[in-house]
Amino acid sequence: MKSKVEILREKIEEGKLGGGVKRIATQHQKGKLTARERIMLLMDPGSFEEIGALVLHRTKDFGMEDQQFYGDGVITGYGTVNGRLVYVFAQDFTVFGGALSETHAEKICKIMDLAMKGGAPMIGLNDSGGARIQEGVRSLGGYADIFYRNVQASGVIPQISAIMGPCAGGAVYSPAMTDFTIMVENTSYMFVTGPNVVKTVTNEEVTSEELGGASTHSTKSGVTHLTAANDMECIAHVKKLLSYMPQNCEDVGIKIPYTLGDETREVLENIVPTSASQPYDIRSVVEGICDADSFFEIHKDYAENIVVGFARIAGRSIGIVANQPMSLAGVLDIDSSKKGARFTRFCDCFNIPLLVLVDVPGFLPGTDQEWNGIITNGAKLLYALSEATVPRITVITRKAYGGAYDVMNSKHIGADMNYAWPTAEIAVMGAKGASEIIFKKEISEASDPAKKLLEKEAEYGEKFATPYLAAERGFIDEVIEPRETRKKLIKAFAMLENKVVKRPRKKHGNIPL
Repeated sequence: MKSKVEILREKIEEGKLGGGVKRIATQHQKGKLTARERIMLLMDPGSFEEIGALVLHRTKDFGMEDQQFYGDGVITGYGTVNGRLVYVFAQDFTVFGGALSETHAEKICKIMDLAMKGGAPMIGLNDSGGARIQEGVRSLGGYADIFYRNVQASGVIPQISAIMGPCAGGAVYSPAMTDFTIMVENTSYMFVTGPNVVKTVTNEEVTSEELGGASTHSTKSGVTHLTAANDMECIAHVKKLLSYMPQNCEDVGIKIPYTLGDETREVLENIVPTSASQPYDIRSVVEGICDADSFFEIHKDYAENIVVGFARIAGRSIGIVANQPMSLAGVLDIDSSKKGARFTRFCDCFNIPLLVLVDVPGFLPGTDQEWNGIITNGAKLLYALSEATVPRITVITRKAYGGAYDVMNSKHIGADMNYAWPTAEIAVMGAKGASEIIFKKEISEASDPAKKLLEKEAEYGEKFATPYLAAERGFIDEVIEPRETRKKLIKAFAMLENKVVKRPRKKHGNIPL
């Protein structure tokens, strides 16, 4: 009698663990790897252990009893990535288009439960046409079972979704509830209702790519955090993300060996222009502060007026939230507030210290912003930073005006260390606007109002738009030379390594959603 292992090996050789040779060849023609190839690319060689390889669907209707494939369209198991334990499922598009059945969902739920028990990241490689319609409500119930586990695992273990093919209808809500979503360009798409339904209901003509492709979701909706040119690059993104995060919420932040040397960075001295209205790229500040080639930007093409991402300082993994003067002068608006808040909350969940770089003239004015809820959305970033208990350090490089000064990790909302460069301007508003209000009478009565305004601007700037007044009150811990920033941050993050914060007892807060 053959053992189960021998039976399984035979089925693999016969192609019965997938949709057969023809369908696999079609998958390759489309530039896509198969589910097994994706897993082998993700996992360390020889480390993957499959679970549920002999599972079959239970449907007896619509001729389905004659269409049986071992594994039922999804591969599940565990292994290591760069020596660290992870759990994974990979939907197999060559089996019923990767459609989710009752047993398909049960396999995913089982591996998610194991990931929670094992305290290790959960990786989902999504490639599915949706619910298996032959099973009706049983497949819908399977989705809900997965959604429930996404919520239970949220903030406990990192969850990463790679969209490597179609993901439509109710299926999109599982990736939406995970921590990071990566989409492959030209071969993946996500939408709740497809182009045909959109045309029927709204009479809009739109392609799948336009409606829910990688470009759409990385630039317009913000649904996806990263895009990849192909399956191999997508898997590389998954591995890189994992390198910055711990195994679970109880684990300490990641730190790799680093030997201290001369940490002075002269390149930071001349980044901020002398003119307050001239933009500069905040990424050049990030690169000057952090370890070489360590910055991994998230949501790069969405809400570009704020920059978020992971980096390392002296080998220590940190999260960065930074205003971007190159886009909308770095103002906060609805999308940038949501982007910054979401990233902040992830870092706080998994003990990743936060560095906030500030150059913000305020919140974006206008009816569009007000009518679409800048108040509530701006409050999300304020709430997220106020709630965070990880080490939090702020560096003000130039402007910090109005309520945006408070929101961007000010000392008043619990930041641990706040530094400012000598170029910092901390005030209720810019010198010009403030002077026009405060010195209105003097300016209007002057023989040369324009000249008088310039004089008053200089006067106001000298008295109020300076970091030294804030430092006198203890709102800024130290005014530092740009070249010394990296040194200060290395010492400060090391000092805060064992930070503990006790919050008031409660079920959970009520973030303004």
